[in-house]
Amino acid sequence: MLLILYSKPGCHLCEGLQEKLEQILANPESECKFELEVRDITTQEDWFKAYEYDIPVLCRQRDYQCGEEPLPRASPRISPQQLDMMLRKYL
Repeated sequence: MLLILYSKPGCHLCEGLQEKLEQILANPESECKFELEVRDITTQEDWFKAYEYDIPVLCRQRDYQCGEEPLPRASPRISPQQLDMMLRKYL
C-alpha cells in the first residue's frame, strides 16, 4: 500500500507527521506495512490548489488503477503509536 503525504517546505505540521510515519516504518514491531511518498505541493499547481490550506494531507492508494483516498486528519499531538493504530484501520 502506498501512502502519499502532501506537504510543503517549512510546514512544521507536515514535518511532524512525516517524522511519525518514518518512525512507524522503521519500527520492526509495527504491523503497518506501507510505502511513503512525500509530495511537495509547491511543485505542482494542481496539488497546490487542492491542498494549499489543508496540509498535511495523507492519502492512500491501493494500486495504480485506483485513485487516491484521503485519510482522516491526525491530530498534531498524536503519538507514533497512536498513529500506527489509526493506520491499521485503513491499511
